[in-house]
Amino acid sequence: MKAFTNEQGAVLPLDRANVDTDQIIPKQYLKSLRRTGFGANLFDAWRFLDEGDIGVTPNERQLNHEFVLNEPRYQGARFLLARDNFGCGSSREHAVWALQEFGFCCVIAPSFADIFLSNCFKNGLLPIVLKTETIDELFLLAQEEQALELSVDLPAQTLCLTGGRTFEFAIDANRKRTLVEGLDDIGMTLAHAAAIEAFETGHRRAMPWLFDKGRALEEK
Repeated sequence: MKAFTNEQGAVLPLDRANVDTDQIIPKQYLKSLRRTGFGANLFDAWRFLDEGDIGVTPNERQLNHEFVLNEPRYQGARFLLARDNFGCGSSREHAVWALQEFGFCCVIAPSFADIFLSNCFKNGLLPIVLKTETIDELFLLAQEEQALELSVDLPAQTLCLTGGRTFEFAIDANRKRTLVEGLDDIGMTLAHAAAIEAFETGHRRAMPWLFDKGRALEEK
């Protein structure tokens, strides 16, 4: 998993509450357990006027130019600004994968659905929770003629606007560490590889009959 320390870029304001995971990445596209191939269908029902299908590229479809993600000023945005309860619905990790593949490194909202929040940390997408009043202010700034630019410093737990104004955000210490060090569940396990290997060696030495029995069964 890629480490997250400092990121900067434009903000995309998605002014909708209770955005569920089926709206983020519709169920008909969940054909793979690979972490790639989902960005093209992010917010599919809102981005396009026609109904898509597997194998049909965005260039072959009719864009909904009234949807914020299709506005020229927000192209290449790195931060998604959202409303309450973002990521509700089913527990699909594909929602996080689609957001990341499209280019987002961070989602900023007043609240997140619990499972989506957990999936963010497991996959390296930073979810930032800010007060509703702050979110309202950021929406006003992000909807101006020129896209709002900001930077996030995860080690310092700060979000800084272009003009220098800074907001602090809270984050669980353990989850922060996994993001800063780029550790997913497998990475955290491998960090203890030496201790695991020492235990296995000692276990074989203390109870050799368990392993001898296993080899005997394999030989049969």
